Amino acid sequence: MEAILLVWGVRDEVLKKIPVEGSWLYGEYDFIAKVEFEDEAEMESFERFLRSLINGNTYKLLPVIASATSL
Repeated sequence: MEAILLVWGVRDEVLKKIPVEGSWLYGEYDFIAKVEFEDEAEMESFERFLRSLINGNTYKLLPVIASATSL
């Protein structure tokens, strides 16, 4: 399971504590990363960690939905 993480409105010290590789941006968002999870439970656990670290809803964790059609 993959997701895109967007974070904004937080200090650089907080961004450094996010345990994923990503890109620092300066504009509408402060940080963007592609995050991979084993399953939905792991993603929910990561989201709880983010809420406690960031102390607010200044992030979006957007699941990537992929579909394929075989011919």
